[in-house]
Amino acid sequence: MNEKSCSFHNEKELRDGQVESVCAGCSPPYDADNSAPLAFRGLPISELKNHSILRALTAEADGWEPGVVSAEVLRAQEEWEAVDNIQPETGSQASSDQPGQLISFSEALQHFQTVDLSSFKKRIQPTIRRTGLAALRHCLFGPPKLHQGLREERDLVLTIAQCEYTGGLDSQDPVHGRVLQTIYKKLTGSRFDCALHGDHWEDLGFQGANPATDLRGAGFLALLHLLYLVMDSKTLLMAQEIFRLSRHHIQQFPFCLMSINITRIAIQALREECLSRECNRQQKVIPVVNSFYAATFLRLAHIWRTQQKTISDSGFVLKDLEVLAKKSPRRLLKTLEIYLARVSKGQASFLGAQKCSGPQAPHSKDLTFTGVCDLLPHSSEGTWLI
Repeated sequence: MNEKSCSFHNEKELRDGQVESVCAGCSPPYDADNSAPLAFRGLPISELKNHSILRALTAEADGWEPGVVSAEVLRAQEEWEAVDNIQPETGSQASSDQPGQLISFSEALQHFQTVDLSSFKKRIQPTIRRTGLAALRHCLFGPPKLHQGLREERDLVLTIAQCEYTGGLDSQDPVHGRVLQTIYKKLTGSRFDCALHGDHWEDLGFQGANPATDLRGAGFLALLHLLYLVMDSKTLLMAQEIFRLSRHHIQQFPFCLMSINITRIAIQALREECLSRECNRQQKVIPVVNSFYAATFLRLAHIWRTQQKTISDSGFVLKDLEVLAKKSPRRLLKTLEIYLARVSKGQASFLGAQKCSGPQAPHSKDLTFTGVCDLLPHSSEGTWLI
């Protein structure tokens, strides 16, 4: 073998059983369209790191000087070494049979309808206990009682609201993980799973790296409401508009935390029988509660934008909104119907999204958010407990 020949050969067994000699010091042969080396054609990327030619290219041979190695070779070496180190997010635990698949509201609800929630159901208080004049006034002038046939559905809603992290929200449960993943993907537009714990949840408006710790007072119902908002085609645009408003450089607020407080208002309205008339009319509870939640969130966003509210106003806005929502639930629901009808026709929304398109504010850990549970109640009727 003369000096112009390669110093050594490596034999590689191809997929078709043939053996091709490849020179370690020469470029691998190319196919007719000169698009890829034949030696590497058909190999999975995870096997490229172990190929003898690549080892020869990235290994330091005898007599080589460090300065001889080009920047391109060093970059290639780092990339090949990283191949075996790429691991999926440990917190991205979706369903093993359908990894990364979005979950619908009805599928998530069905999960809670089939699991044993008896331990949580014992803790619910379906209606507010009233005594004395308060009980008499409610009996004479209050809303009608919920029909007997709807009380089981009402109790399911309140039971789900009791499912908190200490027992009901399990990061290992594929359904719970898929709910979080779906909310994240729909709000951010991401196509990939994310860890169930991490700073990226703060960007969505949770207070910390673990979303479950914010569910006090609303339980898993808070996540189901968010799921309903982003998975219903009629309300997805609204959710995205409110999310953009929450990231406004001046009027920013924690989106998910605000949503949880809206869920708390919905729970109280249900327990105080403010929604009974509408539930009786529609002969349903869950759809009414979902629509009431969405309508209340829409009203908050409208007030927030048009009245130029900021995070310092959050507690007072929520308190006033709670009074309005309980007093006029039908009016709120009608406003939601009008909004969704306008959006379906491609008309401008009530939120005026074009006015919220300024620079987005990065998430700030210094934001001080006051929710409805942080304010002192004005009555002694126990309306602040679930």
